[in-house]
Amino acid sequence: MSNIEGARLFRETWIAGVNKHYPGVPKQSYVTPWDDTPDWEREAAGAVYEQVRHFLDLSGGSARRLTREQKGRFVATCWTAQMYKHFGDPKPGYVADWPDLPDWQKETDSDVFEAIEAAEL
Repeated sequence: MSNIEGARLFRETWIAGVNKHYPGVPKQSYVTPWDDTPDWEREAAGAVYEQVRHFLDLSGGSARRLTREQKGRFVATCWTAQMYKHFGDPKPGYVADWPDLPDWQKETDSDVFEAIEAAEL
């Protein structure tokens, strides 16, 4: 899968996860379609896709044995690094640690890892 396809997979999985797990009506920016997603966010999605793909590869596939929470934590950590890259001094909510993330975001991050994992089988 190309990086662009992987970035799209990330975004589409994110949107599906938000629609599934978010309590109530999500902010529009959480579900912005790919074609309207800002360039920085497309780049960040591609970077996280590549990090997950590479992690799976480097582990010889053993990363598939991680718990759902561990998978989500990995995505969240990779995304946090992208926030620092693209914003320098991001809002605290953009770089919150795993225990401080809302449950809907944890579930969505876990969905993202599992979607990338399934695509790479």
